[in-house]
Amino acid sequence: MDAGTTRATSEALFSFGIIADIQYADIEDGYDFLGIHRRYYKHSLCCLQNAIEDWNGTGVQFVIQLGDIIDGFNAQHKTSEKALQEVMKEFKKLSAPVHHIWGNHELYNFSRNYLMQSELNTKYLEDQTLLNNSTRDQSSTGNPTTEFYYAYQFSPMPKFRFILLDAYDLSILGRETSTKKYKESLQLLQEKNQNENLNSPIGLVECNFVQFNGGFSQDQLDWVDKVLTYADENQERVVIAGHIPINPDCTSSICLAWNYKAALSVISSHHSVVCFLAGHLHYGGYCLDSHGVHHLTLEGIIETPPESNAFGTIYVYNDRLVLKGKGRVPDREMHFKDHRYPSPF
Repeated sequence: MDAGTTRATSEALFSFGIIADIQYADIEDGYDFLGIHRRYYKHSLCCLQNAIEDWNGTGVQFVIQLGDIIDGFNAQHKTSEKALQEVMKEFKKLSAPVHHIWGNHELYNFSRNYLMQSELNTKYLEDQTLLNNSTRDQSSTGNPTTEFYYAYQFSPMPKFRFILLDAYDLSILGRETSTKKYKESLQLLQEKNQNENLNSPIGLVECNFVQFNGGFSQDQLDWVDKVLTYADENQERVVIAGHIPINPDCTSSICLAWNYKAALSVISSHHSVVCFLAGHLHYGGYCLDSHGVHHLTLEGIIETPPESNAFGTIYVYNDRLVLKGKGRVPDREMHFKDHRYPSPF
């Protein structure tokens, strides 16, 4: 980091790292399912190593890994556990905690029950103080360990909160076919997608209803609403993160959460949300919506050539988020709309 950048970021309240779609596999380079975009399966580990070295040097408070940590090809080659161990070995070199989000590729490789018992379940980092305030009411939201698994919230400092979402809460991926949630998700998917290949968006009116996407149950949305109500009442700023984008203006229409409109409706009804972070779309995207929420879709490691990189550090101020990107990730300043309520700092 040069002197100018050091001066510009030294007054930040705290900083955190973001990275998406590592999709590591010990196989030769290939292409996406359309045969257009090149994918660098082995080299993704080098990109991760560069990111960790950078974050250790700048001293981030934590890192958010936005999902798809290893590639689905590992399942075909029966190397899922080995690949995950390779990636986690690198993350262990990080001097800050990592919050892991699950994407579709985690669910190609492992069942949800397996993930719940794995190192990719970082729910133990949840803010227990807020839990004690009964924002997750068991009687109304169901058992979180069986309904929406790792969705949780944490507060790195007073007046700032993060919510990590389970974007595959509604999904047929990684679920036993006999479960209620599988059957409900399959019914929802097939109502919108009559293609033989459920990953094909061809001919669909709502082309986001494909198997590699997912959605949010009403239980999870109700829980988010409760957390955001608490944040509103306590004048907190909130950053929400999930693997799948929820705003059509920051992603391809094929890479939207199934019920993104319902998620946007909940978020827009609260003034505390300042940013939504996502991965899934490897070439990235950004928009500022009419409610003052910044939607940032991070460029993916998997499609980053060896001469470049794709990760970032976000510096948090009392009036904005400043993204310092590396490689394919551009720098960006995301100001808060302070007219919604006075700065709490």
